[in-house]
Amino acid sequence: MNMYELIVKKKRGGELAKGEIDWMIREYTAGRIPDYQMSAMMMAVCFVGMSAEETKDLTLAMAHSGDMLDLSAIRGIKVDKHSTGGVGDKTTLVLAPLVASLGVPVAKMSGRGLGHTGGTIDKLESFTGFYTDLTPEQFIRNVNTIHIAVAGQTANLAPADKKLYALRDVTGTVDQMSLIASSIMSKKLASGADGIVLDVKTGDGAFMKSLDDARALAEEMVSIGKLAGKDVSAVISDMDQPLGSAVGNALEVKEAIRTLKGQGPEDLEQLVLVLGSIMTVKAGRAENTEEAERLLRDSLESGRAFEVFKAFIRAQGGDPEEAEHPELLPSAAYQEAVCAERDGFVSDIRTEEIGRICLLLGGGRETKESAIDLSVGLVLCKKKGDAVKKGEPLAVIHASDPGKLSEAKKRLLEAYEFTSQKPEAAPLIKDIIS
Repeated sequence: MNMYELIVKKKRGGELAKGEIDWMIREYTAGRIPDYQMSAMMMAVCFVGMSAEETKDLTLAMAHSGDMLDLSAIRGIKVDKHSTGGVGDKTTLVLAPLVASLGVPVAKMSGRGLGHTGGTIDKLESFTGFYTDLTPEQFIRNVNTIHIAVAGQTANLAPADKKLYALRDVTGTVDQMSLIASSIMSKKLASGADGIVLDVKTGDGAFMKSLDDARALAEEMVSIGKLAGKDVSAVISDMDQPLGSAVGNALEVKEAIRTLKGQGPEDLEQLVLVLGSIMTVKAGRAENTEEAERLLRDSLESGRAFEVFKAFIRAQGGDPEEAEHPELLPSAAYQEAVCAERDGFVSDIRTEEIGRICLLLGGGRETKESAIDLSVGLVLCKKKGDAVKKGEPLAVIHASDPGKLSEAKKRLLEAYEFTSQKPEAAPLIKDIIS
């Protein structure tokens, strides 16, 4: 068996056998298959796809490529959440401490940025001293004491996916359904949670552009989870415009803090409550999602969720004073509003382009070695359906480089579309699969 033959087989539409997939993942993880050959395989998969059987075999091979985390020492039903990624998606920053504030054990493995913005870990590193390189003992202790821990994917947890995750990011092979499903579920199966809620994004700013594709991905991941004996549900949510207003790492942290104080944008709070209600029911802390939502709202309004957030930041080396005073978090040198050139209503926002503008400013990674500028990004002042007068701000750009700021302003104006009539609002939650 050799990689060249497998690449050609897949390129010609052949189906890889379980033994071939197991061999490929084992050899790549061990460093005996070079990146350029695996890149060719990933591109072949993007062109010809994978069957349901191949996807399942790939997921299990990646999950078993390293350690399978044992969380049996954590008391209670452990829950986790994963998003397929979107623009302005800071959901975990609000959701995890909110659910933990009800005493639900939130044991979360997170990744770094894949594409135009940072991931959850990058965003959390906006706090001075914050770290996610937790030992298993620290991880378990934190969940048992404050009910929350967020750890980075260690070298021994699904190491095959860690290598592939970074490779796909820089080779244009991110947005393929089987690769997304296997990447997400391999980490979830290896990380040991009992209940998993998946936030599957659909729309212009998501990997899955159509609702049908998003539903197919959600069903595929739920099926994989159930085959592995996990309690898995999926929420399909809209990504035809950025979630909330902030796009960019520290900017999203600041918006998450406002949300935990009950002052966040309506769409972000709605999504958090839907996901959190399902997690709370899975953990046995509520009989149904209606009861769970009441408990979660009470925790937001009483300030308990924000107190858990500060305890979480402190427990992982961060400075909770920066949560109390978010103006202490990284701030860009240049901040400039981009104003509308006509009256009307915002009819569309090219969401993927908003993400690319954040990448242009330095808020994401262009290569595996790229350093993220945590301070840069955009804050939208107008979203779909909003009335706009000529000269009103559409967004404020936060930049560290005046040249990039100028380019970002031009591209942002082109990302907005207007109409004379107020457009009909689209639902944030498209479907729930359980």
